[in-house]
Parts: sequence; C-alpha cells; structure tokens
Amino acid sequence: MLGNISTFAFTVAAYSLHVLFVVYVLLRPRSRQQSSMAWILFIVAVPFVGIVLYLVVGDIRAGSRRKRRHRRIQGNIRAVLKRVWSDTSSSAIVPWGTEAIARLARLGSNTLPRDGNRLQLLTGAQDFVGALVSDIDNAREHVHLLFYVYLDDRVGRAVGDSLVRAEARGVECRLLVDHVGSSEFLKSELRRELMRAGVQVVRALRTHITQIASIRFDMRNHRKIAVLDGKVGYTGSHNIAEEAFHPKPRFAPWVDATLRIEGPTVRDLQALFIEDWYMDSAENLDHLIAVEPEKHEDGRIVQIVGTGVNSQNEALVRVIQSAVHMAREELILTTPYFVPDEGTLAAITTAAVRGVHTIIVVPARNDSPIVALASRSFYQPLLEAGAEIHEYTRGLLHAKTITVDRDFAMVSTANLDRRSFEINFELSTLVYDSDFASELRLLQKRYLEDCRRVDPRRWAARSWPRRLVENVAGLFSPLL
Repeated sequence: MLGNISTFAFTVAAYSLHVLFVVYVLLRPRSRQQSSMAWILFIVAVPFVGIVLYLVVGDIRAGSRRKRRHRRIQGNIRAVLKRVWSDTSSSAIVPWGTEAIARLARLGSNTLPRDGNRLQLLTGAQDFVGALVSDIDNAREHVHLLFYVYLDDRVGRAVGDSLVRAEARGVECRLLVDHVGSSEFLKSELRRELMRAGVQVVRALRTHITQIASIRFDMRNHRKIAVLDGKVGYTGSHNIAEEAFHPKPRFAPWVDATLRIEGPTVRDLQALFIEDWYMDSAENLDHLIAVEPEKHEDGRIVQIVGTGVNSQNEALVRVIQSAVHMAREELILTTPYFVPDEGTLAAITTAAVRGVHTIIVVPARNDSPIVALASRSFYQPLLEAGAEIHEYTRGLLHAKTITVDRDFAMVSTANLDRRSFEINFELSTLVYDSDFASELRLLQKRYLEDCRRVDPRRWAARSWPRRLVENVAGLFSPLL
C-alpha cells in the first residue's frame, strides 16, 4: 500500500515538475517562440534529460553580475568614443539604399559607418598569418589579439614567436582567447612560453560548474580581432590555426576570409577588444581609444557590428535580413553552418521569388553531422523559391560572407545560425563600397568553381528515410 502511494506521489510530482517547466519555457520572449517549442518537444520526448539540458544550455543568460559589469564597461567606452570624435564629423554618408542597414547596425552596436579605410582581403592561411606576423614585427606600442581558436601548431608558433619578439622590443602584447575554443592552447607549453616572455594571456568567458545556474556554458566569444598600435586591424573568419586544423583533419582544409584594415574603423575594433579584455581581465585600457588612425583619401566606408548576449543581440539578424531585402539583382551568401531562423529563411526565399539571383554556398562535408542534417532540412523551400544551393567540395568552407548587387558586402565571424544570432559574441564588418563588393564577389565565384550544385529535381526525389532524418534534425534547429 505504502509502495503504491509512493509511486503515485512520485508520478504526480514528476508530472507537476514537467508542467511547471513547460510553463516556464513558454514565458520566454515571443522572439524566441520557435526555440521554445523545440525545447518543449525535447522535454516531453526525453523528460529528465530535457530539463537538465535546458538548465545548462536552454535559456539565454549571461549572469546578472556580468551583465551589470558589461553595461558599466560599455558605457565608459562609449563615453570615451564620444569624446574623441563627434557623430557629425566621424559618420560617413552611406550609398543610397543602404541607409537602413547602417541605421540598424548603429542601433545594435552603437558604431557608425566610417570613411577613409583601406581594405585588404586575405584568404589563404599563409597570406593571413604572413601579414599578421609582419604587422606584429612592425608594432611599436601594443599588440592586441582576440581569437576563438588558438592552436599550438605551426601557425600558432609563428604568431607566438612574433609576440615574444615584440615583448623583447618593449611592445605590450595582450592575447585573449576563448576558454572552450582554445582549451588545448590554454594547457599548452606555448602558452607558458608566451607568459614567461611577458605576453598577457587571458581566457574569455571562463566557465565553471558552479556557474551553471547563472550563465550558459555554451555561450562563447567567437570574435576574431587583431589591433596593432591602434592603427592596423584584422577581423574575419581565420583563427590562429593551420588550414589542416589538426583537431578535425578529415574536414580540412579550412577555407577562410579575413580583412586587414587601415583607417578610422580600427578605432572601433580597438574599442571592442578593450571591452572584451576589460570584461575578462579587469584591466582598463580605454585610454588607448584616443589613438587616432589615419584617414585615407582612397579609403572605403566601413562599419563594424559587435553583437552578443550582453548587447542588443538581435542587431545581427536584423542587419542580415535588411541586406537581403535590399537585393534587387544578386545575393550571394557563404557560411559553414546554415541553420537560419524563420525570419531570415523567409527573407532569402522571398528574395529568390522576387527574381533576385540568390546563391547559397555551404560545405559539402560538415564537421557537425547534426548541423549538416538540420541545414539540409531548409533546402527544399529555398530550391522551390528558385534559390541556388552549392556545396563546396574542397574542404570546409569557413568563410562567412555576403554580397548584395555588387554594392554592399559583409565579412563576418558569424554563421547563419541561431547560435551566432542569439548566443555567441560575434563581429561583422559591413563595407559600403562597390569595388570591394565586386572583389569579394570574385572570391565567392571562385568558391563556386569547387562546388557541386544541388539539383532541385534530384533533391525532391531523395529517399523518405533521408528526408525524415533531415526534417527531424530540422525540428531541433533552434537548439543548435
């Protein structure tokens, strides 16, 4: 009798817990309804595991203490930026048709489009590392690096050696790496060598089991930034790693694109690095924002957008959707992970239906099998709308780029997925210049030479088990 009562009581308690948890999930903001429904489905399908996973990675939270600290630091940095230049003198007039993009970017990250920037598009790892090492060797005051992945390999050693040489010359070197993305490096002998030489090495978003109730474990700093003396900057998709990328060699080579920037926008990159550095090291470097980069007469209009949990993290998806809506003739997007939210998917399919030549380039083989399956669940509506989907076959296409009508371009650290839109700290560079957009488009066209195009008829005729697996993965795309 007592056993039956205990079983009944346990059942009622478990059922009540599930109901309460479902109600809790439903109370999330309406902007996250799609992910809420996916979590409810998962919690119902796998009850206790679902609840535990939701507590760990389900809710988008950065911790109240960290949020307060970030708001204070961000406020201080914005006050410094306001002092060193006025909006009227520093904001460039963007080309007609792109005003909405610039306005959304400013609302999201408080940055302005700046004129007078020289840009160099770097693609191969050797070109990127060669240029970066050369600039580090020429630095006289400071070197600031922030990367999601830093590996103790040939590339990591080359950059590390240049940092040691810089420290020996009296240059202050700071290296900020993500706690998870660079976990091997943080335990490596190379890290210890750098610190012995005087390089300051700090881990970004350090996670610990005691923080499980206040901060998401999978919230990462996915940005890539290099700033040399406040005058030269880098950002894009390259990590400090060989193209062979030894943690996942069978998907190699990693194919990336990064911008080298000289001009006023470097100050915005510097401010973003200082913000992240201050968050994780407690060292305030905002006096370095006063360094004024040279404005070049032959430069381009550039605007950076820093997004993350602590800021208006819907800014990125709004900028992307606005750029897609702007397209009239051609839209090309490259991304390693294509798991868009409903709004972005609708914008892209609508562009194709409007007659815009819409091209999406993704890797044929992805290092994340579940993401690959979820990505393919979006193919059918895109193909039916008239979009072209091309799968890159010569490695893992890791470049995150967008070109619109050869008038506007974006080079980003962000993927076209919910993680980049809502969870990770990302950095996107918007270029309002037809010459650069044409240059980036040529790179995208070179990618297409090594792709196989997805045939709409063959895709529609694929087997039902394959469709089932892909569509089931697609149901959980908001969780990926």
